[in-house]
Amino acid sequence: MATVRGATIIAESLKQQGVEYMFGIVGFPVVPIAAAAQKVGITYVGMRNEQAASYAAQAAGYMTGRPQACLVVSGPGVIHALAGLANAQSNCWPMILIGGASPIVQNGRGAFQEEKQVAAAAHYCKYAHAVEDARRIPFYVEQAMRTSFYGRPGPVYLDLPDDVILQEVEEGSFQTAETIPDAPRPQALDENVESALSALESAERPLVIVGKGMAWSNAEDEVRGFIERTQLPFLASPMGKGVVADDHPLSVGAARTLALKEADLIFLMGARLNWIMHFGLPPRFSKDVRVIQLDMSPEEIGTNVPAEVALVGDGKAVVSQLNRALDERQWFYPAETSWRSALAEKAEANQATVQPMIEDESAPTNYYRAFKDIRQWLPDNAVIVSEGANTMDIGRTQMPNNSPRSRLDAGSYGTMGVGMGFAVAAAAVHPDRPVVAVEGDSGFGFSGMEVETMCRHKMPVKIIILNNGGIGGGMDELPADKPLPVSVLTPRARYDLMMEAFGGRGILVEDPKDLRSALDEAMAFDGPAIVNVLLNPRAGRKPQEFAWLTKDE
Repeated sequence: MATVRGATIIAESLKQQGVEYMFGIVGFPVVPIAAAAQKVGITYVGMRNEQAASYAAQAAGYMTGRPQACLVVSGPGVIHALAGLANAQSNCWPMILIGGASPIVQNGRGAFQEEKQVAAAAHYCKYAHAVEDARRIPFYVEQAMRTSFYGRPGPVYLDLPDDVILQEVEEGSFQTAETIPDAPRPQALDENVESALSALESAERPLVIVGKGMAWSNAEDEVRGFIERTQLPFLASPMGKGVVADDHPLSVGAARTLALKEADLIFLMGARLNWIMHFGLPPRFSKDVRVIQLDMSPEEIGTNVPAEVALVGDGKAVVSQLNRALDERQWFYPAETSWRSALAEKAEANQATVQPMIEDESAPTNYYRAFKDIRQWLPDNAVIVSEGANTMDIGRTQMPNNSPRSRLDAGSYGTMGVGMGFAVAAAAVHPDRPVVAVEGDSGFGFSGMEVETMCRHKMPVKIIILNNGGIGGGMDELPADKPLPVSVLTPRARYDLMMEAFGGRGILVEDPKDLRSALDEAMAFDGPAIVNVLLNPRAGRKPQEFAWLTKDE
């Protein structure tokens, strides 16, 4: 009877369960797995750093709706990839990390790159397990994959020892697993749906907060229908942007601080009251704010602020329930209220504050002037990747998203270094869409070598680096006679030449008048490109009412 190796079994099992993409770095003992994955039709993207590969896998899982794979070598490779597991866990994104391991027969002897990998990964996973026999691979793959994207999504880990990868077993000696169907979509209790609508009707200053949970559940049609039927003002979380278009007339993103501070009732749609939403606490929120909370996970209900109404279930299913219940109510929030007027006035005032910076033509430029051209140039269907401190925060307000799952940023974990991995994933998953990564120079530096990956795999990612020469801000020149400030980077660093070295296109922009033509040139280039925009090292954000990480009152 014919035999089959463990590497082939795992590749076939992953393909059967919906893995289309594998990102990784090969070496001992995982080369056979990558080769087998390619043979069964999985797209393998070889990367330069395990962290970036793990970031790519989770972004691909978020965009496709099923876990995608990261493949790393034993010991240090797995340890490097733990950063990706932690980020995926915090973001609630699915992925499967497959780590090679030293042979079982050498365990405890000080084998090459021997490590307690399952124990190390378990803290950052929904599921972590070692495979002890090739015949059990289909069982473990099914269990890991199902755990990853059923319920609240998250990362999982499988440990593949060298002797299991190379193990040859007879083809009929093991049982294949059933293919995992799409995740269930549980609904909320009907009485809670009615209570939620009654609470919204009773509010004077309501606000809907749309989170990335709605993007994950593909609830964009339902959420848009709910917003337009109720006429409620809404605010998107950073990666909830695009579930309802940023340019929708009911969006109050331009008055975010006032909307959060003065709302008397907030409806959390797949969003969490974590640090991004200032924990739902004063001074960023009213001390008496009422909360309706929609979440897949019962344990999330009431975090930081008690929920008046809990809607536990899938976002798409629950908002469908709300829309059906509205048929019996015929209620919508009035068009003329003092709340709407206050939000509109604040949005206009905020725009007036930044307008002088948008129109400032001095060189080197500032963030808002750079984003003026970037915004006008961005294709409507672009996937936008954003990281950096000011670059990401200002970019969130200046670059609109009009479709769901089209913004990828530092996320719930606040991770710097995700940008290049996310961009590689977006280019792999969406080869028919423009992928634009807007990076701070510090954020780019974490994983900048992935530009070689983009060139090698012919991924036409367009990278814009807003280069201020520092972490938060830099200097015009490095001092020659004293220690360097801890946050300074090389002034006017030529990141564009890095891209040129690998065969891509690199463009340096020193004056804002040249930015738009540089962006057009980058987009016209048939391959990856970097537009390196020199910023004034002292450029910053508009004055903020609160510190970015506001302390409790």
